[in-house]
Amino acid sequence: MHGYQMIQEIAERSGGAWKPSPGSVYPTLQLLEDEGLITSASEGGKKLFTLTEQGTAEAEAGPDAPWEEAGRGVDWEAVNETRQAVWGLMEAFGQVTKTGTAEQRTRAVEVVDEARKKLYLILAGEH
Repeated sequence: MHGYQMIQEIAERSGGAWKPSPGSVYPTLQLLEDEGLITSASEGGKKLFTLTEQGTAEAEAGPDAPWEEAGRGVDWEAVNETRQAVWGLMEAFGQVTKTGTAEQRTRAVEVVDEARKKLYLILAGEH
């Protein structure tokens, strides 16, 4: 598979807990290829990677897949609720900053700053 497919596969296998960046995946693939653990071939304008025999042996002898550990013990319902809340906040803030008046933008920044402070107060055990 190519690098982007690997990123998507890792994200899926970890239940969304881990989605590596292209900036970490592609240099790692180059290193693995330099070490003879994978080979690459261009197909349809994309670079496809395949384990070599040595790479397969190393993978089988190595530790468990890191994405298996990344998703253990995660409350996915809570994670999704949090993501939706943050996304909604960012969307509303973006609308105000793009289409609001200068006064509305200033008020929006004040609201976000106040929310940030209140979140830290929650961690501090205060209401």
